[in-house]
Amino acid sequence: MGNGETNYILNIALVLIFANLGGILSRKLKQPVVLGQILAGVLIGPIALNIVKPDMIISSYAEIGVILLMFLAGIETDLGELKRTAGAASAIALGGIITPFVMGFMAIYYFFPQEGIIGAAFVGVILTATSIGISVQVLRELNKIKEKTGVSILGAAVIDDIIGIILLAVVLGVANPTGETNIAVVLLKMAGFFVLASIAGRIFIVFMAKYSAKVLRNRNVGVFAIITCFLLAYFAQYLGLAAIIGAYFSGIVFSLTPYTNRVEQDVSNIAYTLFTPIFFLNIGLGISVQNISLIIVPVTVLFLVATLSKVIGCSIGAKAMRYSFRESLQVGIGMIPRGEVVLITANIAKAGGFISDTIFTSLVVVVLLTTIVTPSLLKKAYTHKTVMAA
Repeated sequence: MGNGETNYILNIALVLIFANLGGILSRKLKQPVVLGQILAGVLIGPIALNIVKPDMIISSYAEIGVILLMFLAGIETDLGELKRTAGAASAIALGGIITPFVMGFMAIYYFFPQEGIIGAAFVGVILTATSIGISVQVLRELNKIKEKTGVSILGAAVIDDIIGIILLAVVLGVANPTGETNIAVVLLKMAGFFVLASIAGRIFIVFMAKYSAKVLRNRNVGVFAIITCFLLAYFAQYLGLAAIIGAYFSGIVFSLTPYTNRVEQDVSNIAYTLFTPIFFLNIGLGISVQNISLIIVPVTVLFLVATLSKVIGCSIGAKAMRYSFRESLQVGIGMIPRGEVVLITANIAKAGGFISDTIFTSLVVVVLLTTIVTPSLLKKAYTHKTVMAA
């Protein structure tokens, strides 16, 4: 066995040890488990002890973790409640896109004019994205994922990602009109995914209801569900959507089959034992700041914009749909986290020379900060008794 292979095994072991220790300590302190796992990543990563360095293997495990997490969110989604809250989810998503885009654009344009109008537009688009994985886990811990606000957050996040991808295509088209980006093609791919996935989902549900007992043994259903999840996640990503959208959609499909409970149990055992702890720890692991003084101001500005814009925009959208003040605040906080979509979009902007290294690094730090503060804020929003209600 080669030395590299030995290091890989040791790294996975260390990541799991510290992720579980962080989760246990966080639970003891009555904080969400994910907060401890993220901070454990910061502790063992390059910024502190430097025991484990980010690598492709850990990142791949982390990506599997968020895909399985979104599959479980889909299978736990109350489809009837999702249909009832579709209008609210759309209003919330709209508020959560317009406000961050405008505030992000204005912040860069006025505070960091050297980035230019295109750079400001890219940051505006980048800040529209929501990473729902953090909020999903907290909602699961609080048993709120099937309630009106939980379902609204999930629905709004899916819409948020779709519109965010459209905005990215628009800005790329403006910034690089001779490039390969074609807005019409992007929209066509999105429409194609939802049409084909919906048709396949209906056929699949009929098959599972009528013939699955003859074809699948009960113990194999979990494996079949994971395969389906990965295939739909890949299909979504291939068409230019986020993989988590395909995973979430596949979870919804399985929620309509006779095997919902068995699939949820099997996938949960695999996800929460191995992959999702690595996903949350990897967020903290990925932070490495060489010169903190250079990013203090941009991080402060972008963090305030990222946090306030989602809370304000999404809360206004929820309030417009007759949610109470408390429910609106819960939704707004639930939409704060930024994650993989922000990192991917920021990397595209950096690779194209549209944003500077300083702004890119600041955005990465903001991703970490939003994932750290959201679990505690969301938990308080659901449990604090003195929050106003309309």
